[in-house]
Amino acid sequence: MVRDYNNRHALEQKLRSAPVAPAADHLMVGHWRTMALVLARADREEAVRRAIASQPDLSMRFAAPGEWLVVSEVEAPSGLVRRLEELCDGGAYVVDQSDGRVVFRITGPNVRSILAKGIGLDLHPATFTLGGSANVLCGHVPVNLARTDEDTFELIVPRSYAESLFDDLMRMGLAFDLTAAFSD
Repeated sequence: MVRDYNNRHALEQKLRSAPVAPAADHLMVGHWRTMALVLARADREEAVRRAIASQPDLSMRFAAPGEWLVVSEVEAPSGLVRRLEELCDGGAYVVDQSDGRVVFRITGPNVRSILAKGIGLDLHPATFTLGGSANVLCGHVPVNLARTDEDTFELIVPRSYAESLFDDLMRMGLAFDLTAAFSD
């Protein structure tokens, strides 16, 4: 028997009874976000970085030297891969990651205090600037953390760790009445 395991979201069971109104501190889980991993050829890193950064509708997250996660709110997976391949003009390998990763967006006045309970990284605005990203551990879970707004951070996690990260984040935010729901 063949089964399709991607026909439901990794957190469907956890968020079934999500609150209607979000609290001041809120965790949003993206439904199917499109993202790709871009690995530049050794001699083309800067050209690839500039080409992707020139696209205002793409969010580029540092993953490693010469390697980025690129997130799109508007492209379909095949369209994003094709677009990135054209932008990079043979200077990078592009791999769709849309089905294999889950995006968490946590926002609110206490977001740094919540994340500090599980992330060993200085999240002060002067240190972790707007648009900054890093690969870190949140507890025991590897995540790509990005600051996307003044009091907003996104965590990209492999799909197999999504439930564990969700449980950890909700425990970390318990003192701040963190709520959670799927984003629109």
